Amino acid sequence: MLSNFGYYCLITYIVLSVILLLCTVYVYRVNSKRKAGDPQKKEYHPLAIPMTFAWPLFLLARVLLFILKALAYGVFLILFTVALIVIRKPIIFIWLDKAATKIGTLFLKANTFLIKAFFPQTKPQPA
Repeated sequence: MLSNFGYYCLITYIVLSVILLLCTVYVYRVNSKRKAGDPQKKEYHPLAIPMTFAWPLFLLARVLLFILKALAYGVFLILFTVALIVIRKPIIFIWLDKAATKIGTLFLKANTFLIKAFFPQTKPQPA
């Protein structure tokens, strides 16, 4: 019984992969025949075509990411509601202000470092 299920899953995967591969090859072919100045022409890498067979991994990753986002949002809603009910003082807003300031400062420092590293400014030479 289990071997029949695996067999049908494999057949379904192969059929869907071939259909998706045909669609991908068709779009790549149509896109490659467009003229260079066409605004609808995209630059696709040729190795993107065989990656079509990995569609179950992409689908699984998308579903897992959605589940993780939903769980994180639910936990945040519950904790934030409990914090607002239990803590009457605006401690949570003070904490959020400190956290936002710390995170913002870290990002500003990192971005400033990256800008200075990749786009060095030349200092004017004294005459």
